[in-house]
Amino acid sequence: MKILGISGSPRKDDTSGVSKLVKTVLENTGGDWELISLRGKQISGCIACLGCVKDNVCKVKDDLAPLRDKIVEADAFVIGSPNYYSTVNALTHAFMERWFQFRHQTGRTLWGKLAVSVGVGGTDGAAPAEQLEKFFMYNFIENVATVKGQGAASCFTCGFGETCQVGIPNMLHGPGVKITDNIIPDVEKQADVMAAAADAGKLLGKRLSQGHDRTAVAQAVQEKMMAMFGQTV
Repeated sequence: MKILGISGSPRKDDTSGVSKLVKTVLENTGGDWELISLRGKQISGCIACLGCVKDNVCKVKDDLAPLRDKIVEADAFVIGSPNYYSTVNALTHAFMERWFQFRHQTGRTLWGKLAVSVGVGGTDGAAPAEQLEKFFMYNFIENVATVKGQGAASCFTCGFGETCQVGIPNMLHGPGVKITDNIIPDVEKQADVMAAAADAGKLLGKRLSQGHDRTAVAQAVQEKMMAMFGQTV
């Protein structure tokens, strides 16, 4: 089984809570995996050119093109994003938008595959994780687990975190906050989050090793999506 991990964080891997959690999930699957960072990649959003309609291949030439085969060949995905304004960041959103290329003519390329969503935010990672689950749902991919963690907001290292009245340090610790290492959030120090990431990896690995009916999975996800829209299949 092949599992593709994607970190949508623009930070270097050693300072990215997203990357750390995605990697932890992957390491616990027991399968063959690859972790790719979108950091530094030039990926535009969907431009609605419909060039992919006939063959389900996006015609936009940028850094997504060499990733297409990896997406197609993967049996499952572990995708993470930082929390930007209570959603995924622009790079992750553009990456996921371009999966529109797989949907045409009842395109089943991704139907019934499995995934884990990962979100990290300065206060909470729920918002980007939930958005990723919606992206999976639109592609009839089952989100088997969600991992949410608190990371270090840029306010902790911008140089003005102690005096900025609207910065995360002030919001979390109040006026007069002094930034020290022990108050800077780090997912690796959050035992419950790291355990959740490990458990998510084990669950994903178990589901893949046991085999699953991709058609049945796709149908179940479709029903869930239509229920969300207040409609019936």
